[in-house]
Formats: sequence, structure tokens, C-alpha cells
Amino acid sequence: MRIGELAKRAGTTTRALRFYESQGLLTAPRAANGYREYGEEEYRLVTEILSLQAAGLSLDDTRPFVECLRAGHPAGDSCADSIEVYQRKLDEVNACIERLTAVRAELLDKLARALPRQEGPCTVPDDPEES
Repeated sequence: MRIGELAKRAGTTTRALRFYESQGLLTAPRAANGYREYGEEEYRLVTEILSLQAAGLSLDDTRPFVECLRAGHPAGDSCADSIEVYQRKLDEVNACIERLTAVRAELLDKLARALPRQEGPCTVPDDPEES
């Protein structure tokens, strides 16, 4: 299939496919006329990349998964390097959750202390110069 067909089938753009190629994630076999010719293997790589990016992985994070598939494994996460990326990304997500949980607790505390001091609805004059 040509690049436009692969892009449409995978749900991406030809620009993205060319970028993946420039980053070494996708190879573009060429026909005698110079057109890129893609097969099921390339489709599989592209769908793996897109799936991983949808899960929050960076394009660079997808490299071990692509390499694992290229090595002939049945799934991109069949290799130790791919598992390591999952674990690292999960650690990053857990750290974000911890930070957000701390921020939430601080905001709840501030709100709980502020509510009893509220005397009525706050009003802001339309023209600050009038106050």
C-alpha cells in the first residue's frame, strides 16, 4: 500500500508517517518508481506507535516496542526493554498523582479554613476606580 493508504488505514497523516521514518521508527521500502510501498508489518508498527502514544508514551518511548516487533516478537511489549518503559512511565504517573494529591489536600485545607470567614457573596465592582 502507498503512504496515503497506510495513513488512512492507521488513522494518522502522511506527515506523521514521514516523521516516523525520519526518526528511524518506520522504514519505507521503495517501489521501482520510487514510491513508498508499505505492507502489513509497517501497518502493525504504526498502530503500535499510535496506541502507545495514546497511552501517554512519547515517540522516543515507543522505540523499544518497535524494535521488539521488528525482532519478530508477537507483541511490542514482549521484550525486557519495553517492560522497563512501562515501569518507568508508571513511576512517572504515580509521582504526578502524588504531587496532585498533595496539591488537592492543600487546596481543600485552604478552602475549609476560608469558608467560615466568608461573610457573604464576594462582589467585584464593574469599575474598580469607583470603590
